Amino acid sequence: MAGQSVEGGLRFAVLGPVRAWRDGAELDLGTPLQRSILGMLLLREGRAVTPTEMIDAVWGDDSPPRALGALRTYVSRLRTVLEPDRPARSRPEILTSVGRGYALRLPDGALDLVRFERGLHEAEAARKAGRPSAAAEALRSAVALFEGEPLAGAVGPYAEHQRDRLVECRLSAVETLMDVDLELGRHADVVSELIALTAEHPLRERLRAQLMLALYRCGRQGDALAVFTETRQALIDELGIEPGRDLSSLHQRILAADPGLAVAPAAVTPATVPEAAEEPEPAEEEQVPELPRPAQLPAAVSDFTGRKEIAGRLRTLLSSPSAAEGVPVAVICGIGGVGKTTLAVHVAHAADDLFPDGQLYADLRGYTGEATAPESALGAFLRALGIPPDVIPEVPAERSALFRSLLADRRILVLLDNARDAAQVIPLLPGTPGCAAIVTSRVKLADLPSARLFDLDVMEPDEALSLFSSVAGPERVAAEHGAAMDVVAACGFLPLAVRIVAARLAARPSWTVASLVPRLADEQRRLDELRVGNLAVEATFALGYGQLDPAQQRAFRLLSLPNGPDISAGAAAAVLELSAFEAEDLLESLVDASLLEAPAPGRYRFHDLLKLFARRILHKTETQQAKTLALRRLLGFYLASAQSAHRLAYEGSLIADNLAVVGTGRVFGAADEAVAWLIAEGDSLFAAINQAASDSLTADELLPAADMLVAMEPLMESGTHTREFDHGTRAVLAAAQRLGAAGSELRARYVLGRVLFAGNRLTEAEEQFRIVHELSVARGEKIVTGEVKNALAVVVGRQRRHTEALSWFDSAMDWYRENGVPAGEALVLSYSARDHLGLNRPEDAIAAAEKGLAIFTEIGSGAGTARARYHLGIVLSRVGRLTEAVHHHAECLAFFRASKQRVWEQRVCSRLAETFIAARRYPEAVRHAEQALVVSREIGHPYGEALSLTVLGKALRGLGSTTRSADCLRQAFDIFARLGAPEAGDLRALLDSAPVSKHVSEPVVEP
Repeated sequence: MAGQSVEGGLRFAVLGPVRAWRDGAELDLGTPLQRSILGMLLLREGRAVTPTEMIDAVWGDDSPPRALGALRTYVSRLRTVLEPDRPARSRPEILTSVGRGYALRLPDGALDLVRFERGLHEAEAARKAGRPSAAAEALRSAVALFEGEPLAGAVGPYAEHQRDRLVECRLSAVETLMDVDLELGRHADVVSELIALTAEHPLRERLRAQLMLALYRCGRQGDALAVFTETRQALIDELGIEPGRDLSSLHQRILAADPGLAVAPAAVTPATVPEAAEEPEPAEEEQVPELPRPAQLPAAVSDFTGRKEIAGRLRTLLSSPSAAEGVPVAVICGIGGVGKTTLAVHVAHAADDLFPDGQLYADLRGYTGEATAPESALGAFLRALGIPPDVIPEVPAERSALFRSLLADRRILVLLDNARDAAQVIPLLPGTPGCAAIVTSRVKLADLPSARLFDLDVMEPDEALSLFSSVAGPERVAAEHGAAMDVVAACGFLPLAVRIVAARLAARPSWTVASLVPRLADEQRRLDELRVGNLAVEATFALGYGQLDPAQQRAFRLLSLPNGPDISAGAAAAVLELSAFEAEDLLESLVDASLLEAPAPGRYRFHDLLKLFARRILHKTETQQAKTLALRRLLGFYLASAQSAHRLAYEGSLIADNLAVVGTGRVFGAADEAVAWLIAEGDSLFAAINQAASDSLTADELLPAADMLVAMEPLMESGTHTREFDHGTRAVLAAAQRLGAAGSELRARYVLGRVLFAGNRLTEAEEQFRIVHELSVARGEKIVTGEVKNALAVVVGRQRRHTEALSWFDSAMDWYRENGVPAGEALVLSYSARDHLGLNRPEDAIAAAEKGLAIFTEIGSGAGTARARYHLGIVLSRVGRLTEAVHHHAECLAFFRASKQRVWEQRVCSRLAETFIAARRYPEAVRHAEQALVVSREIGHPYGEALSLTVLGKALRGLGSTTRSADCLRQAFDIFARLGAPEAGDLRALLDSAPVSKHVSEPVVEP
């Protein structure tokens, strides 16, 4: 792997994201610009790079005025990351100064690119020496070093050029590997890989030729010729050229079935030579003159419910066998109790007309300690088919061959229930078209040849309700429809659980449906309620759990501990204290066993009842210390990941550097990737925060949860988790007060102030920010000191106390300058422009906004630049420079939409509408105002909705649509009044004025 350490030293990767590791732990390389500089130094392989070369490589023609200073800062940060606490003169520097430039001195083999090139040389030498197998192994190891797009996360002209070069190097190596594999006779092994490669690179003739040759050698001459036709058309359509000589010549040779295209016998590797199956001669017909018609299916349930769509697909598969398609094999898989056997038996009975020669059935007991051996099932089948016991062969392979011979030219359905694995099933499958098989298993049996997988999920709510009604009695259920829906929902819509609860209700006439609801609401008792007679959900789950190995069982237990709705592979790795690859293998094995679900790539979740079962085993098996440590590892992973996201989203902020991070997390290449991760993981992050707030026994245990709230600040701008922020913040604040954790209280109150401010609860927000400021001063904590000064300035400015706001901005500016935070200075300048406008000082406002934008641009902060453009656009619009204002707002709108910061998207759309109103371009104003309104309502932002309605009303008034305009303004007034916003007074005067067809130039004030 790229990140594995050698001899405990540094390791680097450029054949994928630019990354670095020390002692196996990944290093946080900072911003994309820093990664770009490191990537260039790595690719120069120890040769010195001048500052001018670096600036041209990273910024190109768009280098900022202070690029040299920024470059030195980034190099200094890289040196700190790569060589922390390096004792003076103790060993040679890794990142060293050479003249006016820099060079990176690496130990041998520390860079994945060097190992890739070394692998290519080894492969070439092996081919020349006549050792193709060794060449293939070396090439395959070299290609495996690529982990996605080369230099991912790096920016600039140099990175783009080198990325193209490295992609070409990889493709060339892959093509060479395909050549060697074809030489070795591995054509069947490489067909699927070549199909994928040619789909990705349709115009590379060498890959197309390799695919044609592989298909031809597999006996698929027609498919090989079709590849040529498709390639020729693609080349003509895309490039206007015919295929090259080599590809055309191969086409002609395939048409002629040239014997020279066959692989040389000596070249075939032993692994590719199939073993001949020694099958006995079919039983002679006179030995079994009349075979009986077996009818072994269990009885179908009389109250079978739902499953119409999947039953229809199964029927279609079973009814269309052909010689070309082989024997239809349907594998129905899913968790215990989901109704696999019920569905299989139902479909088998319904398909009786398709199989006039009968049905065979075997319970393979794959989830018991006494699984049925294939030879035993074969013996039963052969006896059912009329073979005398003394004629049945003893050798399993001979039994299987005789079974297939007896089914030849007959139409029989074989139902194999509760299969353990593919090895148990394969000997029991028919061998000729006309027959078919249905297999049920908790395992997905992905390795069962030619099988069609049907992953059976829980029932739809209406199906579950129908099943509940049919068992418990339609009249009882109809009389308590709402309670019945609560019951089946508590059963997780699992058919077995629904059937058990319904049967209990049917056996107790005095019970009501509603009486079941509190019984099932108690998660500690729910599994105990789901048992009747010999049926029990817990026992069904226990069978699947009992088939797991110890590592799988531990993973199954520990992963039930987090309260989140699902969990990513990276977070699961932290809980299990495993590498990402080890954890993913375990998780996927649990998915294959139907004990976990994979709703999306890299994400995993439990069925609700399975999670309760797993937690019950967890509490019986694991110590309290083991559970506490697992949750700490999870919170540590989330906090480290959120820190990385915060650092990219708010480049230059001190917050990320003051978080109490323990452990490692996700590393992101760009701000939009980081924010997208926060949005995707939001529910799980808040679940972890609330769990920590509930479980923490000491102030130290609570602090990571409080730090998480602060680190997740970029998520607030998305508008997707407003309620979760409010609830989580208050939970942490309550825990902090209970534990006397002043540090956590400070953090929680800061985020609570942000939440209140976003909801326009300005007085409450100001109160929280003032408490945070006092705590920061008293404790000497720097984590949010500058930010809370800035926040106080903004909140009092929103209340139109502009002089006081500027005083707070001055205080924030002094703090940022003392602590060397240029991003903070830029933030103050950008936001303070609004208060300069409020005091009728437009020149000061323009100067502040432009200076803030210049600083953000120089330090390369995308989010900061977008916010600075937003404020500069407001100022320019107010002073009549409308075209410039529209330009700045259009630029930042694109950024906010790309990074999914929907709160900012709504604000910018409102501002664009105001500017177009001032320009009397009312149709454009209406369009942007309506976009702002849609966003504000989608994210549940009442203040933003009122702002959007205000500018929409003004734009409609400009168009002469006075009735609709007045309606919008009245709605805006009602919202502002409900929120206690000062804008309500502005709108009252506007509503009282007579409707006219000219624009209103005074813009609304908002953050």
